[in-house]
Amino acid sequence: MSLDSLSPEVLAYSKARNPAPPLHLGTRYRKVGGFLPEPGNTIVCHVTKDSQTQDVLIEAREKFLAMPEAPQFVFTPITSLHMTLFQGIIEYRRRADFWPHDLPLDTPIDEVTDIMGERLEAFSMLDPFQVEVTHARPSGLLVEGATEQDRMVMREWRDAFADLLGYRHPDHDDYHFHITFGYATDWLEDEALPRWQAMLDEVAADIRREMPIIELDPPAFCAFEDMNHFTELLIFDFEA
Repeated sequence: MSLDSLSPEVLAYSKARNPAPPLHLGTRYRKVGGFLPEPGNTIVCHVTKDSQTQDVLIEAREKFLAMPEAPQFVFTPITSLHMTLFQGIIEYRRRADFWPHDLPLDTPIDEVTDIMGERLEAFSMLDPFQVEVTHARPSGLLVEGATEQDRMVMREWRDAFADLLGYRHPDHDDYHFHITFGYATDWLEDEALPRWQAMLDEVAADIRREMPIIELDPPAFCAFEDMNHFTELLIFDFEA
């Protein structure tokens, strides 16, 4: 397999194409020793516990862990697996466009979380949606709404949260939904990329065959101290 045949998702992890270290290295996680404190909040759909989807994703995750370069990644716990629907705020991203416009940038994280939670109490429920896996990449899975209607509804949720909470990230309109398995501590050598491409293609095909629709919990507003656990504070139950 030539480098020209590799997907953009795999090429994005090439050491030859990345002179700078991975973005979150040193703030979200260490090169050795796991995740660092990085408090914040987010709105996610957790992978449903004890579901067939969780079993299938555990099998997929094992294939990532079996790669020779797996030690170059810090892996998240199975219990934390989720799809982010709307990005919240984090300690090391206190900047305009990433923070409610009417709150000072030095407001303590817990206080911002309380204020955002109060605003979300007034959130008007939107339609439910279903999600499928589209591709796999070295950090995990790329997902999207299973139908055009699902994709539209997911964007409506994001737009509604942005309007209510008072900020809109620069990538708001082209954000790639995903489920993270791990974070790179170092980029991949070019000679490793073809075997990663082969593994990722196999993983994506297996998941799409076994779980055409992946089982996710309803969206939940969560607080976190690091990437190990996301505490649900408010659930937007599709059945409500």
